[in-house]
Amino acid sequence: MTVTGVLQIGIFFLALLALVKPLGTYIMRVYSGERVFLERILGPVERLIYRFAGVEPSQEMSWKTYAVAMLLFNAAGLLFLYALQRLQGVLPLNPQGFVAVSPDLAFNTAASFVTNTNWQAYGGETTMSHLTRMLGLTAQNFLSAATGMAVAIAFIRGLARHTANTIGNFWVDLVRGTLYILLPLAVVLALLLVSQGVVQTLSAYKTVALLDPTTNADGQPVTEQTLALGPAASQIAIKHLGTNGGGFFNANSAHPFENPTPLTNFLEMLAEAVIAFSLTYTFGKMVGDTRQGWALLAVMMIILVGSTLVAYVSESAGNPRLAALGVEQTASSLNPGGNMEGKEVRFGIANSALFAVVTTGTSTGAVNSMHDSFTPLGGLVLLWLMQLGEIAPGGVGSGLYGILVFAIVAVFVAGLMVGRTPEYLGKKIEVYEMKMASLIILIMPMVVLSFTALAVVTAAGKASVFNPGPHGFSEVLYAFTSMANNNGSAFGGLNANTPFYNITGGLVMLIGRFWPAVPALALAGSLARKKKVPSSAGTLPTHTPLFILWLLSVILIVGALNFFPALALGPVAEHFLLFR
Repeated sequence: MTVTGVLQIGIFFLALLALVKPLGTYIMRVYSGERVFLERILGPVERLIYRFAGVEPSQEMSWKTYAVAMLLFNAAGLLFLYALQRLQGVLPLNPQGFVAVSPDLAFNTAASFVTNTNWQAYGGETTMSHLTRMLGLTAQNFLSAATGMAVAIAFIRGLARHTANTIGNFWVDLVRGTLYILLPLAVVLALLLVSQGVVQTLSAYKTVALLDPTTNADGQPVTEQTLALGPAASQIAIKHLGTNGGGFFNANSAHPFENPTPLTNFLEMLAEAVIAFSLTYTFGKMVGDTRQGWALLAVMMIILVGSTLVAYVSESAGNPRLAALGVEQTASSLNPGGNMEGKEVRFGIANSALFAVVTTGTSTGAVNSMHDSFTPLGGLVLLWLMQLGEIAPGGVGSGLYGILVFAIVAVFVAGLMVGRTPEYLGKKIEVYEMKMASLIILIMPMVVLSFTALAVVTAAGKASVFNPGPHGFSEVLYAFTSMANNNGSAFGGLNANTPFYNITGGLVMLIGRFWPAVPALALAGSLARKKKVPSSAGTLPTHTPLFILWLLSVILIVGALNFFPALALGPVAEHFLLFR
């Protein structure tokens, strides 16, 4: 660790905290239907969309109607994106002449982008046409993120309202989230990225002469290089803001055309986390007690900052196997130090560790270094952040309703311990609420562990694992953890572009996204119908340091109990093997 690295990490978190209140207030105003400064420009567009779609914005929905609308909309998006990939060979805006995507890969990619996962089992610059990227992938970057925020806002309404039968209108929440939040922020970020050198063009790839010609593996001279170009900045902006993560280029945010400078690296990390963190303040404003939002923010921040420090220390310590060979891994003016394998020399250890933690903590999945090359403990941190359920702070929207479910479980357990009916924000937590909360929390580990077990005992699953032993197991575990939590990052060394992983992965992503979302809406509907119970001397305060520590304990215990055996077989075993 270096002083410069610690300062860079500190500046990032301070900048993030500074944006929480203003952006959180703005988001609250958007979803509450209050007038915002962009309404003069975008208001006519919003009304035109409602008129064209036949939506009555003042008509609210029950949780069942809201859930059906959400599922049907995303099913339509899945079919459209699948068809777009299968037909891209005969569609326009395909200057490289890319052929149709194979059926299993098209299904996997469609499921990936509709679920906000953006898992990519293909090389970005060698597979997708400009039209597929813009009309399919980038559009879903907006819509999948807006869907997650809509579900979160509906959940908040369930907590804020009492004796109500509705939780809002899905179409209004979807449109307003896209028009007034995601689109303006994406435009601003895209312009900033372009100013720093991120490419944005519809032209074909360019072939340029090498300044320093070389030879290939066969000894043949190489004098030219093909530069992949396209509408990158627009996709990159929303991939980070919407915690999507799907890169324009195969190297993702390690590619100089996608992340060329330290400033773009900082902006991309900030974009990944800012909406998810700001939604905690939105929650506090909408329930009428901002202290509740700050409490959730504190839990998220403790997990994320702690994870960053552990990852930074692990990577700074380097690899003991290399140290035994005499490789110098101590930081100096001429040596970045630490484990630099798989990391960009432009960013170094601190920014690589921070980016990796932020991207796995937020369900973004973008990378500026290769997670597969992290030390075993560094990789364990990234796995663990996802296995907590992507709640620190998680995806835009999904992270908030995920941690709120944990808060409900925490007050329920606390209520049992003192022999009192548990309450959260004046709502009694009873059998139905706990059933829904259990479904939300338990489905992810069940899916991850089941499909990981299937992959490591079948020939089709094992055929794609190129690394033996604990690390190979970690790669499989990481893949299904990433897909089930809609993250999208991956350990290398696993060939995921096979029918087995494309089909199972697509199913896992769909289950991981929509199985928790529907019980979350059911929980919102149940809470909205309840009467608000006045607080008393026996009511557990849910904004105090004590509750913050209790909620943190519940989250950590659940995460540890679910995945500790699997982690022991993978990164923990690999760590001890380094010192053998």
